[in-house]
Order: sequence, then C-alpha cells, then structure tokens
Amino acid sequence: MKLAWPRKNRRKAHRTLPASLAAAEPAVLLQDKSSGQGAVVVRAKYDAAQTSVENVRHWAMADGLSADSANSPDVRKKLRERARYEVANNSYAKGIVLTIANDTVGTGPRLQMLTENSEANHAIEQAFADWAQAVNLAEKLRAMRMAKTTDGEVFSVLTANHQIDSPIKLDVRLVEADRIASPMLTKNIFSENGIDGVNFDGWGNPASYNILRYHPGDLGAWRNEYDMLNAADVIHYFRSDRPGQHRGVPEITPALPLFAQLRRYTLAVLGAAETAADFAAVLYTDSPANGEAASIEPLDIVALEKRMATTLPDGWKLGQLKAEQPCTSYAEFKREILNEIARCLNLPYNIAACNSSGYNYASGRLDHQTYYKSIRVEQAHLCGIVLNRIFQAWCNEAMLTSELAVLRTVSSVPHQWFFDGTEHVDPAKEANAQSTRIKSLTTTRAAEFARQGKDWETELRQIAKEKRLMDELGLTQEQAPPATQEDKDTEKITEEEVNEIIEEANSKK
Repeated sequence: MKLAWPRKNRRKAHRTLPASLAAAEPAVLLQDKSSGQGAVVVRAKYDAAQTSVENVRHWAMADGLSADSANSPDVRKKLRERARYEVANNSYAKGIVLTIANDTVGTGPRLQMLTENSEANHAIEQAFADWAQAVNLAEKLRAMRMAKTTDGEVFSVLTANHQIDSPIKLDVRLVEADRIASPMLTKNIFSENGIDGVNFDGWGNPASYNILRYHPGDLGAWRNEYDMLNAADVIHYFRSDRPGQHRGVPEITPALPLFAQLRRYTLAVLGAAETAADFAAVLYTDSPANGEAASIEPLDIVALEKRMATTLPDGWKLGQLKAEQPCTSYAEFKREILNEIARCLNLPYNIAACNSSGYNYASGRLDHQTYYKSIRVEQAHLCGIVLNRIFQAWCNEAMLTSELAVLRTVSSVPHQWFFDGTEHVDPAKEANAQSTRIKSLTTTRAAEFARQGKDWETELRQIAKEKRLMDELGLTQEQAPPATQEDKDTEKITEEEVNEIIEEANSKK
C-alpha cells in the first residue's frame, strides 16, 4: 500500500489543498521501500485544531492568555459576584457549599504530637485545643473552605488579639479576596514584581501583600488606604489550576451557567403550570365560522361562582385546560443537570441532591469513593497551606509562656492532624473487616483509629482506664464470637433484600 499519490499526480494534488491548511499541517518524511521511490511526505492533522463553519462559534472565546491575564481582576470580580449571588439564592448551590465545608473541616482538626516525650505531647495537644476553641478555629476553617469554593481564594492574617481567653494571644483574621488588590495610583495591577496585590521577591515567592483597609463594597471604599503585610504573616488559601497562577477563581465557575439553566427551567415549568391553572374553564364550539352557534365576544371573561348551575350559549361547550406541567421529563432534566453541576466539585449526585432514593448499597459506596478521596486531598492541602502555618506561629508564641516552656528545648515539633472520620453504612461489616486487618498485621491500631479521626494514644489510655475500673467493680467484658458462615449468608441475604426493597420503592415512584 502506497503512502502518497503517484509522483506524476503528487504536485497537482498538493496544489488543490487550501494554503492555510497546507501551511498548518505537520509534515513527516517516510521512506517507501516497497515501491522503490524516495522519501514521501505524509501530512497529518488534529481534528480538534481545525476551524470550520460548524465549530467557529464554539471556539470563538478560546485564547492564549497566561494564567494571571486570563484571571484578571475584572474577570475574578465578576465570577465572585455571580458565584455569591447563586449561592445566596439557589438552595442546591448553598447546600453543596455547606456540605463540602462540613465534610472537609468537620468539627475541626485535632493535633497529635509525635515527639518522644509523651507528657509534653499531651500538654501541647491540650493547650492547642484550648486555644483553637478560644479563637473559634473550626468555624474559621469552614468559612475559609466555603470562600474557596465560592470566591476561589481567601486570605488569613496571623495577628495578635489581647481579648482572646488564652495565654497565647495569636489570632487568625480572615480577609476576603476583594481586599487584596493593587491600590489605584500606587502600583499597576500587573507589574514585574506583583500581581494584583501580591508582591514577589527575586525568586518568584510572595514577599508581601497589599491589603485594603476598606472593602471595595464598603461606604469608605473611596479612601485609597492600604497596609503592606509581610508574607510570613499572611496565608493565601486557593487552588492553582495552571502553572504560574497566583490568584484563585471560584471552584463552582463551570457550574454557574448550569445553575442559571436549572433555575430558569424550574421557573418556566412553574409559570406554565400557573398559566394553565389561571383558566378555570374555556368555552369552545364545533360549529364553523358564521355557523349556528350564538355570537359571543372572543376572549371574553365570564365570572364563575361556586356550586352554581348555569346555561351556555347555543352551540357552545364548557371545557378545561389540561395541566401538562411539570412534564414527565422534568425530574430527569433536573437530575442530569444537577449531576453535571456536581461533577466539577467531585460530588456524587446523591450528596449534591441530598437524595439517595435511586441508589442501592453498592452504587452508593462506589460513588462515595471518588468524593472521599477528593476530601482527603483537600484536607492534605488544608494542612500544608493553612494548619501547619498556624501551628508554627502558635509554637513561636507558646514557647514564650511558662506553661509551654518545653517547646524551647525541642529543635522540631513533628506532628500530624486528624479530622472527623466517615461513618460506615454497615458498622458490623466494618468491625469485622477491622478485626481481620489487625489480626493479619496488615494495619495498626493507630491507622484504624485515624480512620475514625481519633488519636490512638488517647483512645488506648481511655480503654486501659475503663478496663481498670471494670476490674475494680468486678465487671467482665463479653467478647463477640466470630462470624459463622451461616451469619455471613444471612447478612448477604439481608443486603439483597434491602436492595430489592429499594428498587421496588423506586419503581413505584
């Protein structure tokens, strides 16, 4: 099989190609040994790189801007405003944002020290927990996670607050993204050493931040006053989607047009149903025009009273409009569009809709795996960007107090963070699996407690305390017998029966 046209027709065929396509196609030289000819030119192209009449409008907005130029201050401002509006007025959007924040932060992270001094570990952990409660750290972290979803980014300033009910007066003050900007008449938005309020050093690291003293939406926003804070005192929490990106965009940006479509469709269906309901009855006739039916004014309105008997003009009949809204595809449309909305946030449909009526046990577990993995990734990001910075600043302040002077004697403070664990749908199955993993030495008690968001040292101390008290009171703890094959078969049958009940209920709906 030859790879090109015959030599005598090759030049003519090449001339028939449009000049733009001939110049754009990459050329590859191949040797056709079977025909004895020399090198031939094989032209290849990507369909996605072609511009045609059919796709010219679809790709009209594609550009080659850099990450910072594409996410200009005006673009980010408009996206923030629209995202905030949608979250404030759309129940689905508000619930999704709250669910992500609650599942990521939960009741708040818990610190576990990993030094060799167990007494010092316990003292530091207790002191940090007391300080976190005093500054309401968990609520601030949830607000940061919500702002990251809605605004795309959030800033935290590590500052002193002498009103805190704690020996450590460190506080975490949240700053909205609108206040981090290049003040007018002072510095360009895009300069060699700065991007819209973020100033860099010679190596490209953030060196300082310009924080407006007044929010642009406040009454005093006309006052062009700002503070330049060192980067060591500011935490910038956002997701970088492109190399060289220095400011964040709302995570729900791809879903904003879909939220608008969902609301518009719902309002259109409601409006159609109300319009049909406004007509109590209609008069119609089968007689032809200028026929035997009595003459009445077109579109005339007749008031009807309850429980009355009446007569109609000759040749006219009384009928009602059929209520055809919502149509049969209304629920399916809402499900599909909500599923598409939730995809950009790695949420399964049943979590986004807070409705698992169409799920069975297996599909629910499978869909949750992707979601829980994204939550673990987000928690790791939160620990690295936010919590570790806060803990380091807390240690610098805590070592100056007499209660935690032990921090001065350690060169490093190894630690880890625990978040709330996720509850298993079937606790009995999870308990059996956990017991099997521990007995087979494929896991540790520390890892199993970590799955539940608990500190293994604290839990083991509590277990030992309970055992001592039970021995003192003469109480015995009954050990659960291992599951037999009959129990497993019964458990399997029960699960199948549950799935059948769910499917039967869904079919009735």
